[in-house]
Amino acid sequence: MPVKKDASGRRYVEAEAEVPGTPEQVWEAIATGPGISSWFVPTEMDGGKDRPPTKAISHFAADGSMDAVATITAWDPPRRFVAESPAEGPNDPAVATEWTVEARAGGSCVVRVVHSWFASSDDWDNQFEGHTQGWVAFFRILRLYLADFPGQRSAAFQLLAFAPGTAAEAWDALAGALGLSRAVEGEQVTSAEGAPRLSGKAERVGPAEYPELLLRVDEPAPGIAHLFAMAMGGSVCVSVRFFLYGEHAPAVTAREEPAWRAWLDGQFPPSAVGV
Repeated sequence: MPVKKDASGRRYVEAEAEVPGTPEQVWEAIATGPGISSWFVPTEMDGGKDRPPTKAISHFAADGSMDAVATITAWDPPRRFVAESPAEGPNDPAVATEWTVEARAGGSCVVRVVHSWFASSDDWDNQFEGHTQGWVAFFRILRLYLADFPGQRSAAFQLLAFAPGTAAEAWDALAGALGLSRAVEGEQVTSAEGAPRLSGKAERVGPAEYPELLLRVDEPAPGIAHLFAMAMGGSVCVSVRFFLYGEHAPAVTAREEPAWRAWLDGQFPPSAVGV
């Protein structure tokens, strides 16, 4: 999404999606720690039943090396909240992220996220345009979560690997080894023999230039799987992400995460890119 500018010097990007649910159900998904963790990344928010949150911490890496801390500066449930992130470096801008929920007829809502910052140059424009593309993908997961698993207990894991070459080559290696290279939207798929067990319905098959696969899975447990390959620096990042739901989701996650980690390392050895 292109960066927009207003007369005050504010620059901003935005993304939105229509999702199923009442404003209260959607708010629970986008404005609470457990809700956000069920479709995005593990997130914690302080506050309580009668006390609005003041801080949100999102964990983009399991070891805590990529934590994002934001201060809640506006809170109007179930309609709007704003979280401000401090500048990461001496020349970086602070960023305000505004979330809004707007009810629509027929039992759905429009969720909108706006990132805004003040800058006199376009140094950060490409970075924030990339953020909006990421939200488009996560909003697909949010929509599927709200349609099939709203409010359910969840457990999630994301695994990354790095490969030389192009994103298309890395995707062919990942999807081919899983037996999913011929996945068709709307059809059932099952992983190949020798790969971790995975079966479900293909909800989205990405285009060749942005290879990804979004699945509504039945195995290893009811949930959502999102796989993609993306150029990053001089190599390609390969991601396998699961959101599992239901009473047994934590136990299944504890069992499946190491199995997927071992399999992924076998397909994309860390030594191949010097990791």
